Amino acid sequence: MKVSIKHIGFVLICLILLSAVDAFSQNDEKSELRKQKQEIDQEIEYTNKLLDETKKNKQSSLNELSILNNKIEKREELINTITVEIRYLERQIRKNDKKIKELSMDLEKLKDEYASMIYYAFKNRNTYDRLMFIFSSEDFNQAYRRMKYLQQYSSYRKSQANLILEKQEEITKTIADLEDQKTEKETLKTEKEEEKSRLDKNRQQKDETVQNLNKKESTLKKSLRKKEKDAKRLQNAIQAIIAEEIRRAAEAAKKLGEPVDEQMFVLTPEELELSNTFAANKGKLPWPTERGIITGKFGEQPHPVLKGIKVKNNGVDISTNTGSVARAVFEGEVTRIISVPNYHNVVIMRHGEFLTVYSNLDNVQVSVGDKIETKQQIGVIHTDVDEAKTELHFELWKGKQLLNPTLWMAKSGFN
Repeated sequence: MKVSIKHIGFVLICLILLSAVDAFSQNDEKSELRKQKQEIDQEIEYTNKLLDETKKNKQSSLNELSILNNKIEKREELINTITVEIRYLERQIRKNDKKIKELSMDLEKLKDEYASMIYYAFKNRNTYDRLMFIFSSEDFNQAYRRMKYLQQYSSYRKSQANLILEKQEEITKTIADLEDQKTEKETLKTEKEEEKSRLDKNRQQKDETVQNLNKKESTLKKSLRKKEKDAKRLQNAIQAIIAEEIRRAAEAAKKLGEPVDEQMFVLTPEELELSNTFAANKGKLPWPTERGIITGKFGEQPHPVLKGIKVKNNGVDISTNTGSVARAVFEGEVTRIISVPNYHNVVIMRHGEFLTVYSNLDNVQVSVGDKIETKQQIGVIHTDVDEAKTELHFELWKGKQLLNPTLWMAKSGFN
């Protein structure tokens, strides 16, 4: 009997630990899904504000279309997140259904065992019988073992009674959790349908905007050619600056008798440390704006209106509020400030072998050679009054290699 009690205790401890780990994992998954939903809701709300600003223009614009596309993407992402949460709840409901059945079976077994013990105790309730059981022992050791057995049996019976109460409480709690989960699932299903309806309206808005913009095809093509020409000027300017920075670093290294690679930055120990720290923050860098949404993706993309035409973006375009400021995504040094048509003032910062480029600034709040801290303000972002658009163009380079900023920035544009 002694071994049996220890075994039961060990099994109970294991079950408690496993339940705790499982509960922690479930709570973690649920809180992550809710966090995703909150972030997407926040971005959609912000997108609505930007659309309201854009609509003051009274005319359909590419900026309006870009914001609508972003809103549609976020709405689709929200629906997918809700779907994942519904599936999560369905798994929890099935798990709790199974748990209630298992607990009920365990409870019945415990009750049967307890009933047998009560019956046995009733039959042997006479104190004289228990004393005779002890005194009829062959020696003192056996008498002691028999006395301990009766004590342990009594203790085990009490533990069985406590287990029955615990099982009953656990069943009650699990049933309550199950009902909450079913209610939450139904709420989410309703929310999902409402979001689908909103998504359909957003798509209709997009179609109407595209139809209106199609009437301006010649104007759009002319604007695109000018934008491509200005983008090429910016790229050439950045590449020339990078080449000059590499040349200067190489010259400094040669004076110290260090080996030089003409295609890469020669870094001092401090610059190397900064560069490595920058690289270690991939996917965690703050956005170059306090709030914003990406309305121009990195790389080659189909033109949102003109069929068969693709546009290339060397960075990302971030739409934000009028009067917003650009800020540094990492500590570093201002290496150049230039002006480029259509991009206004451009600030280039160096972080070891990495460079960040902040374009389309009205006025600049830093100077060449300034040591800048992470999130320090660089300058006010230009607002295009004709399109009611406040947009920062942001690029990221590693030496002469162009990088996708989206892969380096934190997921949310609210940080």
